[in-house]
Amino acid sequence: MTSVQETSALGEQAQRRILLVDKHAAYIKSFSRLWETPDKLEFVATEHFWMSGMYWGLSAMYLMGRLEEMDKDAIVSWVLRCQHPCGGFGGSERNDPHMLYTLSAVQILALYDKLDELDADIVSSYVAGLQQPDGSFAGDAWGEIDTRFTYCALLCLAILGRSSLINVPRALDFIARCKNFDGGFGCTPGNESHAGQVFTCIGALSLADGLHLVDRDLFCWWLCERQTKTGGLNGRPEKLQDVCYSWWCLSCLSILGHLHWIDREALTRFILDCQDEEDGGISDRPDDMADVYHTFFGIAGLSLMGYPGLAPIDPTWALPVEVVQRVKKRAEAAVAVVVDVGADMTATMGVAEDQSAKTPAS
Repeated sequence: MTSVQETSALGEQAQRRILLVDKHAAYIKSFSRLWETPDKLEFVATEHFWMSGMYWGLSAMYLMGRLEEMDKDAIVSWVLRCQHPCGGFGGSERNDPHMLYTLSAVQILALYDKLDELDADIVSSYVAGLQQPDGSFAGDAWGEIDTRFTYCALLCLAILGRSSLINVPRALDFIARCKNFDGGFGCTPGNESHAGQVFTCIGALSLADGLHLVDRDLFCWWLCERQTKTGGLNGRPEKLQDVCYSWWCLSCLSILGHLHWIDREALTRFILDCQDEEDGGISDRPDDMADVYHTFFGIAGLSLMGYPGLAPIDPTWALPVEVVQRVKKRAEAAVAVVVDVGADMTATMGVAEDQSAKTPAS
């Protein structure tokens, strides 16, 4: 006879065969106003990256079709309170501005179609001001250099329609210097290839029309080698599998048209097996504690693989495809306005010059 424990285990396995959307939505909502709960351990331990946590949670909710359940007005108001006079955003109201959280803030406002709430010029000036002479970007005023910040800068400026403010060719040169013999990329020149870093480099190259710098077959071979016997992906050779690499690796394979090089069914099973069927959320590996970070990247990975019921996500912009399309239309409209204004000014000047030429000298 099957024991109670065995029956319970079978029930849990059955639940984990599908994406537990209701559970995950409830889990994410429980963190949606964390800034109002200073008595919680999570308040102290995670305050420095709340902005990114909010982006992860909101993006997951959007992909699951549950964004409307979040308190839009309260969240947008909080995001804007985290901005500093320099234009950059901190991880919370009490943290210094940083490139990472500036991008997350801009992405959140893009999700909610609230980019008009920003002064795009001052935010873009902050981002552009962090570019270094060698083309790299610092994360903040303290000067840490990392390819993550190059991606953040390019994406942030693409969303705001201000990419012309930076030296894009030099940024591409810096990324090219971070390429390794295995086709992957490190955080700076000479550092080992890592799946998280390669996403930032491929994403940046994609944004800047620089994918010709990638050795596609060699690089995609390195990526597909990240899949372990469990179906999950790791970030480097000989490391454990982790749900977050479902995004870091798959997004690159998607951008480069090689998503079919990995076993998608096995990866889907691995992600679903990392769900918490009681409290919601997704963990790094089965039966570990869930968190918002892995919940988003697990759902994003499933979205890239076309999991039923999830909205599609753009592998370069790390935003829902629908949001990216809306942002691009907004940028195109802004460019059209500038062109029209320029044409009107040219026409006006032409009329003025013509009238001046016809006016007889006194």
